[in-house]
Amino acid sequence: MPRLAKMRREQAKTADSTRTLGYSAGMDLITTTPDLAAVCARLARHSYVTVDTEFLRESTYYSKLCLLQMAGPEDAVLVDPLAPGIDLAPFFALMADPVVEKVFHSARQDVEIIWFMGHLIPTPLFDTQIAAMVCGYGDSVSYEQLANDLAKARIDKSSRFTDWSRRPLSEQQLTYALADVTHLRTIYGALRSQLAETGREAWLDEEMAILTSPATYATKPEDAWLRLASRIRKPRDAAVLIELAAWREREARSRDVPRSRVMKDDTLVDVATHAPRSAEALGLLRSVPNGFERSRAASDVLEAVARGLARDPADIELPSRERGRAGGGALLDLLKVLLKAVSEGERVAPKIIASVDDLDAIAADDQADVPALKGWRRDIFGERALALKNGRLSLAVERSRVKIVAI
Repeated sequence: MPRLAKMRREQAKTADSTRTLGYSAGMDLITTTPDLAAVCARLARHSYVTVDTEFLRESTYYSKLCLLQMAGPEDAVLVDPLAPGIDLAPFFALMADPVVEKVFHSARQDVEIIWFMGHLIPTPLFDTQIAAMVCGYGDSVSYEQLANDLAKARIDKSSRFTDWSRRPLSEQQLTYALADVTHLRTIYGALRSQLAETGREAWLDEEMAILTSPATYATKPEDAWLRLASRIRKPRDAAVLIELAAWREREARSRDVPRSRVMKDDTLVDVATHAPRSAEALGLLRSVPNGFERSRAASDVLEAVARGLARDPADIELPSRERGRAGGGALLDLLKVLLKAVSEGERVAPKIIASVDDLDAIAADDQADVPALKGWRRDIFGERALALKNGRLSLAVERSRVKIVAI
């Protein structure tokens, strides 16, 4: 009886806190640290927990976490990370629990938020989007499609693009958010079974190793220029862009604002190609806002330009713009056809077997250091790709389908 009375007191406390913030008392919304600790302890008793987040990033560099959704086999909860005084430490402890598998759909951005806020990566991890690709559901399959196919559920998408930072959240928003983790339980179970039946658990493990590697989320300001490298033609311009993009990245991080708030991409490239050496020259560029040359940031930009000009252009390697090097354009096209045929035959999404860059590298080098020539990818595709390239395999069409023929 004392335990029952305590549970009732806790339920009443949760109801009071939800009413204070304007939520429906019937919705299981966590707004206090003790309640969060209790629910995380409960979820930790199970072998898995499904997880999703709602966030905003329009006005900040780092994503702003607005809502957490979690579900175990028996219950599902919502957590308000913006509730006054709430500490997410119990949630982060659950994410680090090595016994509980954390299930996400398209986990990259969710994991990035947890990495930034909690300084950890959820492990062990199961991404249903990647698992679905391994099971043959196509490239980047949506949660809605999997919910429809595997859970026989329809997702109401009307709340997808709402402002999750505004309070109170509506009943419709909370219902939508909760569905993101409740149907995920069924999807997870179905995909787990399919992986076991096909013996492809190890295939997924390789992908999860990438998602759980800190290197995946540890971006370097010095590499920020690569996003714009295709718009640069000369090594000297690239040298300046490297310094400018690194400056913008650090500035955006320190101010927690989007990169474009510091300097737009077009302006960054314009400054890199013209390399102004004075405030006057900077102000003459058409893409530079009026008066920018008189701002504090202008001196930082000119210093970055000077550092870039001081670099040796010979040390700058521009990313290759050419596909199918060494006359391999036709071979690249054949490798794409082979990839499609293999993916259909093996029932695996093409994207997870090989990228266009992988195919391009294979066309140029039999020993290319690419995923498509390693592990299970080599077994089902890489060896065939090398055989096709070296004349030991051919492609034919039979009844409107590509047939792989050994020579």
